[in-house]
Amino acid sequence: MINFFIRRPIFAMVISIIVVILGLLSIRSLPVEQYPDITPPNVEVSASYQGADAVTVDEAVATPVGQSIMGVSDMLYLQTTSASDGRPTRSPWSRGGSGRGRKRRPG
Repeated sequence: MINFFIRRPIFAMVISIIVVILGLLSIRSLPVEQYPDITPPNVEVSASYQGADAVTVDEAVATPVGQSIMGVSDMLYLQTTSASDGRPTRSPWSRGGSGRGRKRRPG
Protein backbone atom coordinates (compact mmCIF):
# COMPACT_ATOMS: atom_id res chain seq x y z
CA MET A 1 0.00 0.00 0.00
CA ILE A 2 2.82 2.42 0.85
CA ASN A 3 4.61 1.62 -2.41
CA PHE A 4 1.44 2.48 -4.34
CA PHE A 5 1.46 6.05 -2.99
CA ILE A 6 5.23 6.39 -3.31
CA ARG A 7 5.03 5.48 -7.00
CA ARG A 8 2.03 7.80 -7.56
CA PRO A 9 2.72 11.04 -5.60
CA ILE A 10 0.19 13.06 -7.62
CA PHE A 11 -2.56 10.63 -6.66
CA ALA A 12 -1.50 10.92 -2.99
CA MET A 13 -1.59 14.74 -3.20
CA VAL A 14 -5.06 14.69 -4.79
CA ILE A 15 -6.38 12.47 -1.99
CA SER A 16 -4.81 14.80 0.61
CA ILE A 17 -6.40 17.85 -0.99
CA ILE A 18 -9.79 16.10 -1.11
CA VAL A 19 -9.52 15.22 2.59
CA VAL A 20 -8.68 18.83 3.46
CA ILE A 21 -11.58 20.18 1.38
CA LEU A 22 -14.02 17.72 2.95
CA GLY A 23 -12.75 18.76 6.38
CA LEU A 24 -13.27 22.44 5.63
CA LEU A 25 -16.76 21.79 4.30
CA SER A 26 -17.73 19.67 7.29
CA ILE A 27 -16.46 22.20 9.85
CA ARG A 28 -18.90 24.77 8.48
CA SER A 29 -21.83 22.41 9.13
CA LEU A 30 -20.72 21.41 12.64
CA PRO A 31 -22.93 23.09 15.28
CA VAL A 32 -21.22 25.41 17.74
CA GLU A 33 -22.37 23.18 20.61
CA GLN A 34 -20.11 20.44 19.24
CA TYR A 35 -16.95 22.56 19.49
CA PRO A 36 -14.82 21.78 22.53
CA ASP A 37 -14.46 24.35 25.32
CA ILE A 38 -11.24 26.26 24.89
CA THR A 39 -11.38 28.19 28.12
CA PRO A 40 -13.71 27.68 31.02
CA PRO A 41 -16.30 30.44 31.38
CA ASN A 42 -15.76 32.99 34.11
CA VAL A 43 -17.35 36.06 35.58
CA GLU A 44 -15.29 38.95 36.87
CA VAL A 45 -16.53 40.66 40.02
CA SER A 46 -14.88 43.95 40.89
CA ALA A 47 -15.82 46.43 43.60
CA SER A 48 -14.61 49.71 45.00
CA TYR A 49 -14.92 51.47 48.30
CA GLN A 50 -14.12 55.16 47.87
CA GLY A 51 -11.94 56.68 50.56
CA ALA A 52 -11.16 53.42 52.37
CA ASP A 53 -7.73 51.93 52.97
CA ALA A 54 -6.75 48.47 51.74
CA VAL A 55 -7.48 46.71 55.06
CA THR A 56 -10.99 48.18 55.27
CA VAL A 57 -11.73 47.26 51.66
CA ASP A 58 -10.51 43.72 52.30
CA GLU A 59 -12.64 43.31 55.43
CA ALA A 60 -15.77 45.17 54.29
CA VAL A 61 -15.92 44.27 50.59
CA ALA A 62 -13.45 41.64 49.36
CA THR A 63 -14.00 39.01 52.06
CA PRO A 64 -17.84 38.99 51.90
CA VAL A 65 -17.77 38.94 48.10
CA GLY A 66 -15.24 36.10 48.11
CA GLN A 67 -17.32 34.08 50.58
CA SER A 68 -20.42 34.55 48.42
CA ILE A 69 -18.56 33.46 45.30
CA MET A 70 -17.29 30.30 47.00
CA GLY A 71 -20.84 28.92 46.80
CA VAL A 72 -20.88 28.91 42.98
CA SER A 73 -21.63 25.42 41.67
CA ASP A 74 -19.08 23.68 39.41
CA MET A 75 -16.40 26.26 40.17
CA LEU A 76 -12.94 25.12 39.08
CA TYR A 77 -10.89 27.83 40.77
CA LEU A 78 -11.06 31.43 41.99
CA GLN A 79 -8.59 34.08 40.85
CA THR A 80 -8.22 37.01 43.25
CA THR A 81 -6.40 40.28 42.61
CA SER A 82 -6.21 43.54 44.53
CA ALA A 83 -5.07 46.83 43.07
CA SER A 84 -2.89 49.27 44.98
CA ASP A 85 -5.81 51.72 45.20
CA GLY A 86 -7.90 49.17 47.14
CA ARG A 87 -9.99 47.69 44.30
CA PRO A 88 -10.48 43.94 44.77
CA THR A 89 -11.32 41.70 41.80
CA ARG A 90 -12.60 38.13 42.03
CA SER A 91 -12.86 35.87 38.96
CA PRO A 92 -14.47 32.46 39.49
CA TRP A 93 -13.90 29.97 36.65
CA SER A 94 -16.49 27.22 36.25
CA ARG A 95 -17.20 24.14 34.15
CA GLY A 96 -19.51 24.05 31.16
CA GLY A 97 -20.63 26.73 28.77
CA SER A 98 -19.26 27.54 25.38
CA GLY A 99 -16.12 29.39 26.42
CA ARG A 100 -17.05 32.30 24.17
CA GLY A 101 -15.61 35.02 26.36
CA ARG A 102 -15.84 36.66 29.70
CA LYS A 103 -18.87 38.50 30.94
CA ARG A 104 -18.05 41.62 32.81
CA ARG A 105 -20.39 43.85 34.70
CA PRO A 106 -19.22 47.45 34.58
CA GLY A 107 -18.77 48.99 37.95
